[in-house]
Amino acid sequence: MKCVIIDDEPLAVELLQDFVKKVDTLELINTFNNAIDAVSFINQNNVDLVFLDIEMPHFSGIDFLNTIEKKPLVIFTTAYSDYAVEGFNLGAVDYLVKPIPFHRFLKAVVRAQQALQPALANQTLTENNNAPEIEQDFMFVRAEYENVKLNFADILFIEGLKDYVKIYTTDNKFTLTLISLIKLENLLSSKGFARIHRSYIINIKHVKSIQKNKVLISDKRIPISESYKNTFFEKINL
Repeated sequence: MKCVIIDDEPLAVELLQDFVKKVDTLELINTFNNAIDAVSFINQNNVDLVFLDIEMPHFSGIDFLNTIEKKPLVIFTTAYSDYAVEGFNLGAVDYLVKPIPFHRFLKAVVRAQQALQPALANQTLTENNNAPEIEQDFMFVRAEYENVKLNFADILFIEGLKDYVKIYTTDNKFTLTLISLIKLENLLSSKGFARIHRSYIINIKHVKSIQKNKVLISDKRIPISESYKNTFFEKINL
């Protein structure tokens, strides 16, 4: 399938380009950092599939879909889940929320191939089932007007606030983002992180010591609540 990537975030484009290279049946023919420039290209060329961001300056992915004359298959790639219903109402094949793991990307591609050519989808799924999945060691989070890349190894701990979380990193900075602790716990639990309090997730590799009902990370003493204590101690074999 001939595909195009439209996204205003260079790192997001780079990740998608890497994913596309791993799927033999995909051929990347162009990338765009804004949807306006992509309109004429899509209208004048044979494009089977578009990986399309939604939140872009001046001209959104939704605007793009409502403007183009030739309608290729579309997979939305966005940092927000708010547009999912609207995306599917516009006929999107799938809706991927960043950070996108490869196995989820592949599933979306298979759906697109099933819509375009069912036999091709079965071939791709068979070829990739036995391929080793590359473990992703980073995530993107939305902070103000950009998607910030955070390496898991650089995260010290995460503090939950009322509507936001603070993600503290080894450079003595923090990133404030709108995301739930539960979602981060599900994402990070297999990456060496542990929930030790209703307001805290920690990176176990950065723990200096455990003092009664607290852990010491950097110069911060973080409380361990009774409801998470046993699970945490089991995880670290204490």
